Amino acid sequence: QAKLVESGGGLVQTGDSLRLSCRTPGRKFGTYTLGWFRQASDKRREFVAGITWRGLTSYADSVKGRFTISRDNDKNTVDLQMNGLKPADTAVYYCVANPGGLTVVPTAYNYWGQGTQVTVSS
Repeated sequence: QAKLVESGGGLVQTGDSLRLSCRTPGRKFGTYTLGWFRQASDKRREFVAGITWRGLTSYADSVKGRFTISRDNDKNTVDLQMNGLKPADTAVYYCVANPGGLTVVPTAYNYWGQGTQVTVSS
């Protein structure tokens, strides 16, 4: 099973920025859609952002204008730049990969990382 390895989470204050990174050692996801989901305590996993191999992006309404997703197909990485963080952004963030197109449906993504915790204090 291919691995997705996230990094960059941490504890920050409201208004701060974080950059999450995801690498895919041992496998190239060149034509896959890559993205990020998050899950807060006692809540369902929700789509945050996605990017196709051609660079088409999609964002959840709650993060539009604050988060930016990017990918490097040569390095097999996908990043999530998070600015203007809010306590509501506190969650475990998961890197995902999907052989199809952009979708907010978590079951469409058949590769998931272990997750990285992001905590935003007020």
